[in-house]
Amino acid sequence: MADGSDTTLTAEQTAPEQAPNGLVSGIKSFAAGHGGAKAVIEYVGKRGARIVLVGEDGAWADQFAAGTDVARQACAKAGVAVENAWERELMDQMRPSNDLWRSMARRTMAR
Repeated sequence: MADGSDTTLTAEQTAPEQAPNGLVSGIKSFAAGHGGAKAVIEYVGKRGARIVLVGEDGAWADQFAAGTDVARQACAKAGVAVENAWERELMDQMRPSNDLWRSMARRTMAR
């Protein structure tokens, strides 16, 4: 039928995607190694979502999830608070490594 009433959805098609255990354990591991952490979730199109983790010591890392809902679920399971946006306090807390500064300088100089 044209209205779609002839289609049936299985439980697999209607259930939200679950956060992979590897993603949750990676987030937990980062938080444990850096005195706790906060996360910012960024939508990156078809790729899914990027979870940027900022540790209490200023270290940061990122993980990728299939979508923003999966990313939020993984952070909740890992016990990491999710910030709604990049707040000034969170950005001030980040401490990029010297290697990152060097790589950014090379990219700028190459332009």
